[in-house]
Amino acid sequence: MKNSNIPLLKHISNFLDYCEIEKGLASNTQENYQRYLNKFIYWLKSKKLENIKPHELTSDYVWEYRLYLSRHIDPNTKKTLKKSTQNYYLIALRGFLSYFSIKDIITLPVDKIALPRTNKNEKTVKFLGLEQIEKLLLSPDTNNISGIRDRAILEVLFSTGLRIAELTSLNADQFSNIKNKKDLEISIIGKGDYPRTVYFSERALNWLKKYLATREDQEKPLFIHYRSKKDIDIRLSRRSIERIVKKYAIKSGIPIFTTPHTIRHSYATDLLTQGVDLRVIQEFLGHRSITSTQIYTHITNKRLRDIHREFHGGKNLKA
Repeated sequence: MKNSNIPLLKHISNFLDYCEIEKGLASNTQENYQRYLNKFIYWLKSKKLENIKPHELTSDYVWEYRLYLSRHIDPNTKKTLKKSTQNYYLIALRGFLSYFSIKDIITLPVDKIALPRTNKNEKTVKFLGLEQIEKLLLSPDTNNISGIRDRAILEVLFSTGLRIAELTSLNADQFSNIKNKKDLEISIIGKGDYPRTVYFSERALNWLKKYLATREDQEKPLFIHYRSKKDIDIRLSRRSIERIVKKYAIKSGIPIFTTPHTIRHSYATDLLTQGVDLRVIQEFLGHRSITSTQIYTHITNKRLRDIHREFHGGKNLKA
């Protein structure tokens, strides 16, 4: 059978190429597949199974791997992996096995890897209130160029709800004519090559103007780092943006869980609590399905409940 004697691990690079070329997955999705499969690679090597062939993978081996995932202690949280996190690792493995099926390579059928049920209450949206957002936005020291850049980054994230990959892909020439503008809208290609319009508030635009005024270079990226090494890509990476947000979360004293995606959640939650229709927020966020946007409804449901408890006059009536 085709490629039957090549160890299973040797197929992973081909699988990732397949994800890029044939499935057209975004680079960050490919990175996630790689990261989740790395744990499977580690487990195989720990069991001395690094030379196992695709057709030698059995349900028993998968069961052992699932036990390993369920008992694995996350070094950051010091807790076992959530069911939803375990699912990510298993979904990556299922995708890998699907690749074998498409390439006519005999291996364990995908349906032999069932996903565990997750706690419906486990997936919670973490977001910041407006007071916390304000503390975050005001935390950079804008007396230096990196502080002005960082303030612009934070302002843009909250004004637009951009995903981190969408933010890092912005280019300076998209903002070449903003000098006399009070607001701005631009078209971007978001997740899944889905085009959408992104809106910048007057506040965010003002900080972008201040930031661009500090730029004396002709570099293409909108947000750049200030390292002097010429062999390093000058465009700020996703990791760099994450570190910037974490830095100011700590400095401002807001919750340590704050990430660029937390700001995106805060953007959506703020719109929803202001009464913006869920379908409109779906468009702002670039969600293909309304189901993805509905994760925010339980937040406003709780807010409505709290308002009802506080203000409903019935509580003052005689029993």
